[in-house]
Amino acid sequence: MYVKKIRNRSGSVSVIVASKHKGRYEKLITIGISKDKSEIEQLEQKGLDWIRRRKLSIQPELDLFGEERRALEYEREMTERVLSNIDNILLNGTELILDRVFDRIGFNRIEDKVFRKLVQSRLSYPASKAATVEYLKNYYDEDVDLSRIYRYLDKLSSCHKDLVQDISVRHTMEVLGGHIGVMFYDVTTLYFETDRQDDLRKTGFSKEGRHSNPQIILGLLVSLDGYPLAYCIHEGNKYEGHTMLPVIREFVARYSLDDFIVVADSGLMSSDNINELEAEGCKYIIGSRIKNESEAVKRLILSFAKEGVMHEIDKGNGRRLLVGYSENRAKKDAHNREKGIRRLEKAYRAGHLSKENINRRGYNKFLDMDGNTKVTINYDRIRDDERWDGLKGYLTNTIIPTDEVVTAYHNLWNVERAFRIAKSKIEIRPMFHFTRRRIEAHVCICFVALKVYKELERLLKLNHINMSVDKVLNMAKTVTTISIYMPENKAHYVKTMPMKRHKPIEKLFNEEFWGMQ
Repeated sequence: MYVKKIRNRSGSVSVIVASKHKGRYEKLITIGISKDKSEIEQLEQKGLDWIRRRKLSIQPELDLFGEERRALEYEREMTERVLSNIDNILLNGTELILDRVFDRIGFNRIEDKVFRKLVQSRLSYPASKAATVEYLKNYYDEDVDLSRIYRYLDKLSSCHKDLVQDISVRHTMEVLGGHIGVMFYDVTTLYFETDRQDDLRKTGFSKEGRHSNPQIILGLLVSLDGYPLAYCIHEGNKYEGHTMLPVIREFVARYSLDDFIVVADSGLMSSDNINELEAEGCKYIIGSRIKNESEAVKRLILSFAKEGVMHEIDKGNGRRLLVGYSENRAKKDAHNREKGIRRLEKAYRAGHLSKENINRRGYNKFLDMDGNTKVTINYDRIRDDERWDGLKGYLTNTIIPTDEVVTAYHNLWNVERAFRIAKSKIEIRPMFHFTRRRIEAHVCICFVALKVYKELERLLKLNHINMSVDKVLNMAKTVTTISIYMPENKAHYVKTMPMKRHKPIEKLFNEEFWGMQ
């Protein structure tokens, strides 16, 4: 059998199926007649299809691969059915990880969904509250109303601060084996993008150079390894040395601590603060302002050999002044001073120095007044300052070995790093709230976020996942969870889908991982 085209007198073409047997031609069927070239081609294809069906009816084709073909067709059918029943896809990898850490610490004692979401957002997408609402809707399909968040912040400040601090402390004690031991305290300033001041937001000395912006002072108490324990908020113009004793006194009383050491920087410790600490029975290690010591002590310090060993001076009443020298510190002191002097000399040549510049901050301490108006640079004072390069003092009333005193003091970087995390990762500032309640609520949320960050960091290190918290959370942002509706079961099947590229963090989405921690 074959397809044959016959040209008619009218100019049309007949497409037929014919056969030839023993030299004899026989027409089997006319497929169609047309003058259009494309239609003729279609008729030819129909003729070929007719021949194929006719052959199969005479002698059925042996289907050697029928079972395999049916399996492929079934697979395609099932896949299409599953895909058609997907009713939600979430990019919620960060939420799943942060949820686990949040619960492990114990913050799930606060049975409030909004609180949980606000903490998660500070870590995965720190932004304004309005932007947070959009983020929750787009990524987690969470419809949280902005006005509800603001109402929540108004009630959060007073009811949660004590509870979140207590949860954080209890968990930290568990991590440290039941004993806090050494506590580190420091302060930073948080500014507002406004010119308006009130009883809390005030201009003052800004650690970030934002002297014209209203600010608040945030005090933070952390343990070894930087786990946050407690925090306090003060007016932006308050002397930072007055912020430490209240928070330590309250903390010690609440947890009945009797064996601990407070470590703080010299800027926080006046003689009055030291006396009060001792009156409270507190042990301390603080940076000492050795240039402010008596002339006799200063002469003794400058007479010490600079060979890298620690020297100890008995200050009486159980106080020990430890002084050490470091060549690296000496190079750094000299380098920083030279930079400061170059700036002063440049400003002096340009005539930009005035009596407003004369203060004890930074390298302005090298300026003098010549007469009533002229400001000069005192090079004798600079040469005197050079004699102190590389020297560092530590004041303590403990009896622990010298090297342990120095090590404990150098661990103050834990607080500094906690502030860096809060500012750069959690974006605690600038703040756009203007009522005390909302400011306090915002800081409370950021405190909890800092604790979650530190705990996740600890778990990654403990389980040899050699990635930073930031890299883990960024990678987790592309982990999806798929929800499929099963019409026969009238239920949803939900599965989180880490891909090959998520291999480094795959275990964080495994139930067994969290069960072993």
